Amino acid sequence: MPPTETTQKSPRRVLITGTAGFIGFHLAQLLLAEGFQVHGYDGMTDYYDVNLKRRRHQMLLLHPGFQATEGMLEDEEKLWSVAARFQPEVIVHLAAQAGVRYSLENPRAYLDSNVIGTLNVMEAARKLGVGHLLMASTSSVYGANEDMPFTEVEKANTQLTIYAATKKANESMGHSYAHLWDLPTTMFRFFTVYGPWGRPDLALFKFVDAILDGRPIDIYNHGEMYRDFTYVADLVRAIRLLIDAPPVRPTSRDEIEEGDSLSPVAPFRVVNIGNSDKVRLLDFIDAIEDELGIKAVRNYMPMQPGDVPATWADASLLQRLTGYRPQTDFRDGIAQFVAWFRDYHQK
Repeated sequence: MPPTETTQKSPRRVLITGTAGFIGFHLAQLLLAEGFQVHGYDGMTDYYDVNLKRRRHQMLLLHPGFQATEGMLEDEEKLWSVAARFQPEVIVHLAAQAGVRYSLENPRAYLDSNVIGTLNVMEAARKLGVGHLLMASTSSVYGANEDMPFTEVEKANTQLTIYAATKKANESMGHSYAHLWDLPTTMFRFFTVYGPWGRPDLALFKFVDAILDGRPIDIYNHGEMYRDFTYVADLVRAIRLLIDAPPVRPTSRDEIEEGDSLSPVAPFRVVNIGNSDKVRLLDFIDAIEDELGIKAVRNYMPMQPGDVPATWADASLLQRLTGYRPQTDFRDGIAQFVAWFRDYHQK
C-alpha cells in the first residue's frame, strides 16, 4: 500500500483560492454539494470579463456553506486574516494569472500573482498547519519534452513561457515547504481543461463564439496540434479525491513505487490530471461544427511563440491514488459547453 493510502476522516473546511474562476467555481460547487464548508478567495482581476466571474460567485453564494472574500493573492495581510478566521483543514490553491499567450505581453503579472501570491498561500498553510495543501500546476511545465504520454517522474526543465516557468517555480517552492515544515503538498498538472462556465480566452469558447457570429477562427500550426482535452467536471472530481490522499513522507526510498512522483525527502507529490487521450485540433473543431450545425471560416496560422505541438497525459498515478481517471469523450464535453454557451449568451 502506498504511504498516501491512509484511512482518515474527510476534511470538511476548505479554503479555495480562485472560486470566481473557471475551475475553482466548479470545485466549490462539488464540495458544497458534498457538505463541505468552503471559503473562496478571489481577486476579480479584469484579465477577462469580470461579469462572468461575478455570476459564478453569485451562484455559489446561494449555498449556505459558502463564504467569499475579494482580495489579491499579493495582499499577504488580507489573505492571512481570511485564513486565520476560517481555520481551514485543507487549502486548494487555484488562483493564478492564467494564459500562456498573455504571459508574452505582461510577464510581471505572472511573477506577482503566481510566485509572490503562491508564497503567501504557502505561508498561510504553514502557519495554520493544514492537513493538506493542494496547488495547481499545468501541463505546460513539460515544455519541450517530446516523450509522450507525459509522466510525473520525467524531468521537466524546458519551460517555453513565463507562465509555465512560474508554475514550475511553484512546484519547487511547494517541495521546499513540504520538506522544511512537513506540510503535505500535492501539485496537480492540468491538461487543457474545458467545459461550461469556461474562460473566454480558451480555444473552445473563442471558436464557438466566432462560429456563431460568422467570424473566422484562427487555427495555429495549420491545425496540426494535439491536446489532451480534460472535461472540467472530471478534473474537479479528481481534485476532490486527491484531497483525501495527502502524501506522506517516506521513511526510505524503497517505499516509493515505480512511477510514483512522491518525494523521497518530503510529503510531496506531483499528479497529472488529464483524459489520457491525445486529440487532433482539427478533429476537435470538426466536433464543434457538428454540434453547432455550422461550418467555421478557418484561418490557418503558423505556430505561436511558446506553444507546443502536443500534450498527452499519463494519468495512471492519479488512478492508482484515487481509483479514478477522467474519461469524458471530447464530443460529449463540447455538447455540454455549447448548451451552456447558448443559454448564457442567448445565441
